[in-house]
Amino acid sequence: MTTPRPPRPPRSPILRDKNFRWLLSGGVISGFGDQFTMIALPWLVLTMTGDPLALGAVIAIMSVPRAVFMLVGGALVDRYSPRRVLMLTKYANAALLAALAWLVLCAPALLSLPLLYALALGLGLAQAFSIPSGTSIMPQVVPPEHLQAANGAMMGMRQLTMLAGPVLAALLIALAGDGGAASHGPAASAGIAAHGNAASAGAGGPAAGAALHAPAGALGIGLAFAFDCFTFLFTAWTLAQVRMREGAAAPAGPPQSIFASVAEGLLTVWRDVALRTCFIYWSVVAVFVGGAMQVALPLLASRNLHGAASLGVLTGAHGTGMLLGMALSSAGISLRLGGFGATLLAIDAIVALLLAPLGAISATWQGAALLLLAGTLAGFMQIAVFTWIQGSVPPRMLGRAMSIFMFIFMGLAPLSAAAIGALLKVVSLAQLFAGGSVLLLAVSGLAWALTPMAAIGADGGLRAKR
Repeated sequence: MTTPRPPRPPRSPILRDKNFRWLLSGGVISGFGDQFTMIALPWLVLTMTGDPLALGAVIAIMSVPRAVFMLVGGALVDRYSPRRVLMLTKYANAALLAALAWLVLCAPALLSLPLLYALALGLGLAQAFSIPSGTSIMPQVVPPEHLQAANGAMMGMRQLTMLAGPVLAALLIALAGDGGAASHGPAASAGIAAHGNAASAGAGGPAAGAALHAPAGALGIGLAFAFDCFTFLFTAWTLAQVRMREGAAAPAGPPQSIFASVAEGLLTVWRDVALRTCFIYWSVVAVFVGGAMQVALPLLASRNLHGAASLGVLTGAHGTGMLLGMALSSAGISLRLGGFGATLLAIDAIVALLLAPLGAISATWQGAALLLLAGTLAGFMQIAVFTWIQGSVPPRMLGRAMSIFMFIFMGLAPLSAAAIGALLKVVSLAQLFAGGSVLLLAVSGLAWALTPMAAIGADGGLRAKR
């Protein structure tokens, strides 16, 4: 007599949603492609120039316009729908990456630094429109009751691509070739050093390398760009299969100028007590704490631990913690210490206590353990924050609200990182971490005592108690 098989556990309701499965599959593939370009582009700059100044210029050319135009991107998302704007950005990114791949693989002599700067600018501008559209589309695809699970699944998978993607990209470039073979000899090394010295001597900075071209034999770099191009085309196809929920988006209203639309979004956030309070709080945290972490962790690994290997372990531990927190949240496990606002402030206070001893650690595993716990809490709250904003903002304003939120962390935090670099000339790392922890505790405590934030709930209208 055979024992009957136990029935298979039913799939999560959100995974039974065909629309969401198309969106999730596209998001995962696109996430892997993004990581390939994030590894290949800096490596291409370094193989062309050997100049950190040129690398910094490329990163700035991508990130500054992205932050500036993100608010415009949010306005266009609300006018034309997240799906339409996201589809256009996929084709734009595919065209730019196809051009990069062709130049590296087939015409390296044509790829100069000015042309690379222009392509980087195009990629940054495309991100300014794809980020608000990608973060606004979910409420138009899944029912409200499944929104948190959908956000958890999507963001968890994206976090997974951020862990695995760079490893796969680095492996491809290492195995297929990065064009650096010629620079392995003494003569080539002297040439790169001479260029670096000329650039740093003030002879035009990155522009001094304008005559440099893509290295021959950079097959791995070209294939990385080609793979990312393919992922954008593939995810354009998956996005075409997604159908918006009927009546999900409110009518956009009469046409208005882009600047008026941006202003309307800013006013909408400002006039809502809960939104205004949270956005101001996040801005303060991004400026005074977020930027510090971007600078302090690499310096911690370099000065106190074991260099790049330790930095990889630390960032990997934090990323793993975020993935764990997102997975637990997506599985329906709740982490609440009161309402939404009270939970947010309490978790920030706990994270502050976890970050305080980082500057005094003497072993990589100690920092990894602290960052794993901090990342887990951050993963929980990231999903809660996205879900709360998506449920608090009228659908016709969601693109603008999400663009403001993303601008806070992608525009303000990098600006504060530059100031932190100057501050570290007069304070130690231990003082910086301890001071940042005290500051975060003070900010969260003042927000609890002096603002309506602790009274913000996650149900009903999701508005602060007046």
